[in-house]
Amino acid sequence: MSFARPFLARVSRCFATVAMLGAMSCSLSAQADEAGKVVLVVGDVRMAGEMLRVGDEVRVGAPLATGGDGYLYIKTVDNGFLILRPNSAATVAAYKVDAARPSESRFKIELHQGVARNISGEAVKSARQNFRFNTPVAAIGVRGTDFTAYADAQTTRVAVLSGGVVVSGFEGGCSHAGSGPCEGAQTRELFAGQSGMVLQVGKGQGVPQLIKGNGLSPDAAMPPRSDEPAAGSAAVRNGAVAADVNLDPLKSDRIALAGEALKPEAVRPAIEWGRWQAFADEKANLDLAGLMKTHNLDAFNAYFAMLRPKDAVWENPTSGSVDFRLQAAQALIQPDTGGAYAAAIENGRLHVNFAQSSFMTGFDLVTNGQRIARQAEGRVFADGSFQNVSQYMPGNSMQVQGVLGRDTSLRAGYLFQSRLDDGRVAYGATMWAK
Repeated sequence: MSFARPFLARVSRCFATVAMLGAMSCSLSAQADEAGKVVLVVGDVRMAGEMLRVGDEVRVGAPLATGGDGYLYIKTVDNGFLILRPNSAATVAAYKVDAARPSESRFKIELHQGVARNISGEAVKSARQNFRFNTPVAAIGVRGTDFTAYADAQTTRVAVLSGGVVVSGFEGGCSHAGSGPCEGAQTRELFAGQSGMVLQVGKGQGVPQLIKGNGLSPDAAMPPRSDEPAAGSAAVRNGAVAADVNLDPLKSDRIALAGEALKPEAVRPAIEWGRWQAFADEKANLDLAGLMKTHNLDAFNAYFAMLRPKDAVWENPTSGSVDFRLQAAQALIQPDTGGAYAAAIENGRLHVNFAQSSFMTGFDLVTNGQRIARQAEGRVFADGSFQNVSQYMPGNSMQVQGVLGRDTSLRAGYLFQSRLDDGRVAYGATMWAK
């Protein structure tokens, strides 16, 4: 493209100015740390003004820029991916993997302009609290993730391919200098199960906006190459990402429905769900790697996952409503100091109004003699997924991501998470039947 060289020249001048101001280092000194290696270069791609080639090391603090025809694929030192598409500028500001103390690892990526895809590496799953992906107007944290982001000086838009993200604008008390995800009333989360949804943040906007529309996705701004790995593909799983889900070959014991385990001859369930991550002394009971060969991952949080068969057909009713009964549930309390312990769920209720494309749900979370009421209300989408915006909106005290399905009857399931107080977060999964 004729504008590629001027664009790269402007980017180089910008980085030089920023370095002089002390906001970041563009040095390629011998003391700089390696963030990863280049595995694919197409077109005009540079690091600190020098052309990049396959096999080159990508250094922490070095400015990266692609021209109008440039694509850059980086494999990080912990087997993740960072992909830059044309007319993009970024810096890996920090990428420290602490093998001795995994929770002390630090990761920070700055997307200054353009479109980037980030696929979490193996070390990130042990230090998600220390991962930050900044744009000029927003901070992105991960829940175990494969996401794309579009950025310019005024706007950021984020789409999730697997796992989830938490996003906050810098006008809402979230600092650009922070080293992990921002949390609180002005953050918003987005998960892969929320098909077609994008989180958007504008300059001066504190709270991200959840919007629907493929025309606003980062892929629409700059489409991927045909060789960019699909979310959940073997290329991603084997080449990079055993990080946003636990892919160890754990024994698959489906969670019992109505107190009885599903037998092999039973009708295939409309929704598969369970714990993909172990807690305390209890092992995970969901073979997530095996299920993802035949299922789509619709909802995901720190401990639980929910999937539907890839070949399942869902037709959303256009009228009527359904009151579901709680069939099975699991819940965990995660103190901020570490560890996790089980809690019970009682008095569950779920009402779905198809005519109004809405839902309302609630239950009592029972733990250590406490009974804590949780509730949520939100939207139901045409693909059978449903979710609310945030636990901090009126009428909500938890974040919900759910799906509808049908086998021998109408089913519903959702995952939830809720900040209970300054020291505890609750995670859980619920299954419902008509």
